Amino acid sequence: MKIGILSDTHKKVKKAKKALNLLLQNGAEFIIHAGDIVEKETLELLANCGKKYIVVYGNNDAHLTQYHEKYNLVQEPYYFKLSNTKFKLMHLPFYMSSDAEVIIFGHTHQFEAEFIKGTLFVNPGEVCARNKPISECVMLEVLENAFIVQYYIRKEKEKKYTLNKTFSYKRQK
Repeated sequence: MKIGILSDTHKKVKKAKKALNLLLQNGAEFIIHAGDIVEKETLELLANCGKKYIVVYGNNDAHLTQYHEKYNLVQEPYYFKLSNTKFKLMHLPFYMSSDAEVIIFGHTHQFEAEFIKGTLFVNPGEVCARNKPISECVMLEVLENAFIVQYYIRKEKEKKYTLNKTFSYKRQK
């Protein structure tokens, strides 16, 4: 299963749309947003993308609680199963214990993909290009025996995302 992951879109709805379109064009079957959505329009993009999705509240999203029932918003840490894999989703990296196979978080605006003692930790970086002149997102492919993480970037002056790095981790079941 291919899972598109983005985070920290903040007020950059157009950048969120470009990242989401890239993930969908590359076969994302499910979308995860790791918080700091900020704009209702980004929630609408997710709701209208044609795929199932989940969004965790970030530290800049308190005003979005009024839309909790309309969009698939959850509080952190949020546990769920997808493709026979236990996930933990959060925005703030406060619940980093290895109590799931895949732990997805945001907040730091820094891409991260680490496999530690059977747990994959993924931060897709920032879509908003606030801390650096690039937008980032990740495609996670969950296979029976492996996790494949594709890290995409789009430089500020460029129109298209490019695949920056691919990481492969052997699952330990």
